[in-house]
Amino acid sequence: MSPVAQVAHAPTSELIRDAEASLMYVVTRPSQVMVRGKGCYLWDADDRKYLDFIGGWAVTSLGHCPPALVRAINNQAKTLINASPALYNEPMIRLAKLLTDNSCLDKVFFGSTGAEVNEGAVKLARKWGAKHKHGAFEVITTWNSFHGRTLAMMSATGKQHWDELFEPKVPGFKRVPFNDLKAMRQAITPQTCAIMVEPIQGEGGVWVGTKSYLQGLRQLCDEHNILLILDEVQTGVGRTGTLWAYEQYGIEPDVMTLAKGLGGGFPVAALLAKDKFCVFEAGDQGGTYCAQPLAMVAGHAVVSEVIRKKIATKAKNRGAYLRRRLKALEGEYGLSNVRGKGLLVAVDLPQENGPQVVQACFNAGLLINAPVPKSVRFMPPLTVSRAEVDEMLDIFTGVLRKLG
Repeated sequence: MSPVAQVAHAPTSELIRDAEASLMYVVTRPSQVMVRGKGCYLWDADDRKYLDFIGGWAVTSLGHCPPALVRAINNQAKTLINASPALYNEPMIRLAKLLTDNSCLDKVFFGSTGAEVNEGAVKLARKWGAKHKHGAFEVITTWNSFHGRTLAMMSATGKQHWDELFEPKVPGFKRVPFNDLKAMRQAITPQTCAIMVEPIQGEGGVWVGTKSYLQGLRQLCDEHNILLILDEVQTGVGRTGTLWAYEQYGIEPDVMTLAKGLGGGFPVAALLAKDKFCVFEAGDQGGTYCAQPLAMVAGHAVVSEVIRKKIATKAKNRGAYLRRRLKALEGEYGLSNVRGKGLLVAVDLPQENGPQVVQACFNAGLLINAPVPKSVRFMPPLTVSRAEVDEMLDIFTGVLRKLG
């Protein structure tokens, strides 16, 4: 029996029947319905427990239903749930100050999703190019990248199998190989207004940008007077072992985007920029739920907790332990190429059977992800314990033994 208060639920078969009748198909989901969570664990409607090393896709930074987040949302819900995006509210000012006080950026625009703020970053760069660089509009991104699922962000993303989807795509994006500074340099033209990259390509398989590469991008942007946009939607808020991943590279971005772990599970995202690039005029950017008070207190609670409890450092240490344990298992299980920073970690499998490994782990009560068939990815809550890492590895290796 879980320690979480029990609530009566409809039978799973009834819930799945209703889901299949009413929900639009966009992904194949298992026939279980999650109903509650606590810490690193989820429970389904049949009270089966799962160790969660997906973390809502790197979202549940403080674990499921962390007390600080629950308190903040509950308290705010009693006073003001929504006002208007055309009005100030106190939580938006407090969160903006917290983010700018603890980063190299000066101003913030709040949204709800990573795709939304990434698109906002491109709009900002193009507006700046129109005003200050003779109409430059092109943004260079990288192959294997992921920036979101709006039409523009699918155009920016480096997934080759997306190229034929939803044509015609949004023009103005050029893609080059990741960690290839020469290719990036050759791609820059007078029409280039920005370079947009992830410090670590999370959805692409956890490929880490090298320090020389990120520093080289910063230098290229300075030389050509273009913006460096860092998509830290997945790497931000302590995930990689520092509050922001850029801190590990000795550089500063001109623009940074955040989402996922920022709200600890509540939808909130942020577009941050240095003052000189904040060129939006009234009406250029906005949205009905921008800076909604519940989202603002969620973000403030999470970031405050990460800073106050030095959770980024804990994630760094726990991630190092996870990588050491995986490295030690390489010979016995045919694993290879353990990689990542903090608690964004991946390892290659001996066969291209990632989906089968993920399904077998799910059946054994473990949630992990295969971003590509050859690899599995681990992105648990930043509060994960060493014992929970050990528990995950016991289940994972048990599955590998059974699958042979």
